[in-house]
Amino acid sequence: MARILTGIQATGRPHLGNILGAIEPAVALSKKPENESYLFIADLHSLTTIKDPQVLVENTRAVACAWLACGLDPEKSFFYRQSRLAPYHTELMWYLNCLTPYPMLANAHSFKDKSEKLSDVNAGLFTYPVLMTADIILYQADFVPVGKDQKQHLEIAKDIAEVFNRVYGEVFKIPAPFINEEVMTIPGIDGAKMSKSYNNYIDIFLPENELNKVVKKIVSDATPLEEPKNPDTDNTFKIFSLVGTPEQVETMRQNYLAGGYGYGHAKKELFETLLTRFAKHREIYNYYFNDTEALEKQLRIGEEKVEEVARKTMEEVRKVMKFL
Repeated sequence: MARILTGIQATGRPHLGNILGAIEPAVALSKKPENESYLFIADLHSLTTIKDPQVLVENTRAVACAWLACGLDPEKSFFYRQSRLAPYHTELMWYLNCLTPYPMLANAHSFKDKSEKLSDVNAGLFTYPVLMTADIILYQADFVPVGKDQKQHLEIAKDIAEVFNRVYGEVFKIPAPFINEEVMTIPGIDGAKMSKSYNNYIDIFLPENELNKVVKKIVSDATPLEEPKNPDTDNTFKIFSLVGTPEQVETMRQNYLAGGYGYGHAKKELFETLLTRFAKHREIYNYYFNDTEALEKQLRIGEEKVEEVARKTMEEVRKVMKFL
């Protein structure tokens, strides 16, 4: 059985790009009987950017609800908040910090992307890849689903784990990346990659009227209604093609090519399709977000199970380091 681990940062409510690109594929992997999945909320990582405790609490709840809304089953997976296992994650991180060379972290994307203004870089951001390593090897993960932009951090995790094993003995599995080459880049409402940083995302959990307003803001060109349009260059069609059925997508494509079909028509169809496709998601999300006790119950199921795994690993780590 393969052990798969993936986490989502608690930087806000997951948007359509997060759901299609990360959460739904991870949940699909968790449903395969040959996999054992560790799916978590990386709220400790979020501290590098979020300092307001209440904001972090709300974000963590939102991410937990999104996981459940997308079909995660806490009984069949290990579903947990990183912070609830913080003593294990941070203790292991310190041991790994002491084995990690400075240049390795200085070359990490998480640091280099912000290194031009060092006053904005905190120590947590600099050592982000070490905590990520602890997150992974603490649970002896075999595979970590990552996008191409995160591949470097997993290479760092492998290097650090190998150094620990070389110094102290074979304790950790060496994680391997699970890269789905078919993973799509989800376009935002402006055509760039959908991202909170660009404020170009679609939040499928918004109330209907607010969601409709966002869809109407999708950038289109000035082609008149009566003229044919190129579906392959239009942002609304690109997003629709990711959420509609093959038949719906082909029908919209022909409508674009035939003319007499405006971008307003396409946006209306996209909005209605989002409501239909994610109706169950929205229902489950709202249920758990409005019932804190029910949400806590689901999280505790996984946190109790995962604590046993973390404790066992750390007992072995302390043993080989002569701390026991």
